Amino acid sequence: MAKITKFSDKLNKTNESVSVYFYDNAYMVEVSGRDDNDDWLTVKLVAKDLDEVAAMLEEIDGLPKDR
Repeated sequence: MAKITKFSDKLNKTNESVSVYFYDNAYMVEVSGRDDNDDWLTVKLVAKDLDEVAAMLEEIDGLPKDR
């Protein structure tokens, strides 16, 4: 199984909400959306710092929204 490093590796469209979790030593960004088969999917990725969180949010913002 290939390592997922970007939300666009799994999602074609995202919904309108994103969750960011703050942990002692990392962050987790969670977003749901649609995959290649138009099925619902939730993807969670870990970030080591706020710069990575910002980059993830920019990527999510650039994906089409499922409205």
